[in-house]
Amino acid sequence: MTTTHYDAASTGILLVDPYNDFLSEGGKLWPLAKETAEEVHLLDHLRTIVATARNVGMRIFFVPHHRWEPGDYTHWKHPTHTQIASGNRQTFAKDTWGGTFHDDFQVQPGDIVIKEHWAQSGFANTDLDQQLKQHGIGRIVVIGMLANTCIESTSRFGMELGYHVTLVRDATAAFSREAMHAAHELNGPTFAHAILTTDELIAAFQAA
Repeated sequence: MTTTHYDAASTGILLVDPYNDFLSEGGKLWPLAKETAEEVHLLDHLRTIVATARNVGMRIFFVPHHRWEPGDYTHWKHPTHTQIASGNRQTFAKDTWGGTFHDDFQVQPGDIVIKEHWAQSGFANTDLDQQLKQHGIGRIVVIGMLANTCIESTSRFGMELGYHVTLVRDATAAFSREAMHAAHELNGPTFAHAILTTDELIAAFQAA
């Protein structure tokens, strides 16, 4: 994978699902992601990328999953097994701590919060494409959770829409090492224009 020039005005950081349920001790999904998250120092790298992006003037787009409410998926014709499990678990429940963004990743003035996605792609049935276009974004750096579901699906969709897509292998996590391997070594190269580490990405930001 080759890198590119990350111009601040045309590069957007897509921070996907930075919920307490994913990223915090006590979160409903944290026990499943904890091993890979700690192995790659996920939280430190997310903090570094977001802070550096803000410092160089890049815009942050929060790309959140739908926050569960009573009745969700119950009468759907074709809910997936993960949606059913999410409903049973009440993952990212609205108006709860688990459905709140992690303390280190709070929305700041100038950030854009995208409409919530129901499944895996941050583009499907949301305003993400519209918001990116209106802000002149042509390159997207996709970070957050999970590597082999929402990160992959959002990135694939972005590539199909014509965006330059960057994955960051240590700024995401999954529920297993096998899923991380698939996301970055098997599937990622089929759609991403660059697959970097946080250090490589920060160096590219600073060079720009």
